[in-house]
Amino acid sequence: MPKRVAIGVVTSDRATRTRRVEIPRLVRHPRYGKYIRRRTVCLVHDEKNESGQGDMVEIVECRPRSKTKRWELVRVVEKGRLIDLAAMRAAAKAEAAEA
Repeated sequence: MPKRVAIGVVTSDRATRTRRVEIPRLVRHPRYGKYIRRRTVCLVHDEKNESGQGDMVEIVECRPRSKTKRWELVRVVEKGRLIDLAAMRAAAKAEAAEA
């Protein structure tokens, strides 16, 4: 049986070599027909700690690594674009003070 491959977004990178990845999907409500956003949460093994919060990653199913970890990181598809506004404002303030 082939291994499942999925693409999701890293929502937590606090643990060493473990990432929490959410895979979004749309599900149709059985009675009302409205599409509802749902998500699947997977704990992923990241051996080299190469992914960070907000990154889009490709994962593949693997043997159980722990009680809840069943996926491995294949590659980082797209790096997250989280902007640190406080650091940007501090840099702009320092630049204005110099001038």
